[in-house]
Amino acid sequence: MRLTPILMSAAILAACGSGNEARYLIDPPAVSAERPARVATVEMRDVSLPAYASAVEISRLEADGALRNLPDSLWADDPVRGVTHALARSLDAASRATVAAEPWPLSDPAQAVVDVRIERLVARADGKLELAAQYAIASPDGLIRERIGRFQTTVEMGGEGPDAIAAAAGQAIAELADRLAEELSR
Repeated sequence: MRLTPILMSAAILAACGSGNEARYLIDPPAVSAERPARVATVEMRDVSLPAYASAVEISRLEADGALRNLPDSLWADDPVRGVTHALARSLDAASRATVAAEPWPLSDPAQAVVDVRIERLVARADGKLELAAQYAIASPDGLIRERIGRFQTTVEMGGEGPDAIAAAAGQAIAELADRLAEELSR
């Protein structure tokens, strides 16, 4: 009976990882130009991610179709929070609107609400990262036309490691933010 607590402790310690994991930020590149926006404020809802992309482990889609975690590689933040804030920050930089992630921090409601549902965010074995999403732009006060759209991009990764995956994810999110900025300007 004394072995049971020891075995349980060993299992718990094994689940905690080796402690040597590297953590990677999703950090979109700076935008080169700012677009006008037909609204002054935008609330970015929490981005919806598929289960594999919302895991803290960084994974890659192998040629055999299996998603495999890269050894000792983790996202630095909860992926939903990290992607949401990276997208809000990029959209804020890409448009003249003030953008904040939910919950909306001001007393007056945002003039537009953006909801992004990522269907696919995967690093592929062919050296490309794919992002496919559906987005909705709502305007509670009717200042802009409400709409639903689709977005898809494929970004070349500059390598096979987690640093290349993180950089490509940042680039894909910046491209999505640029599309959303374009939508907010119409």
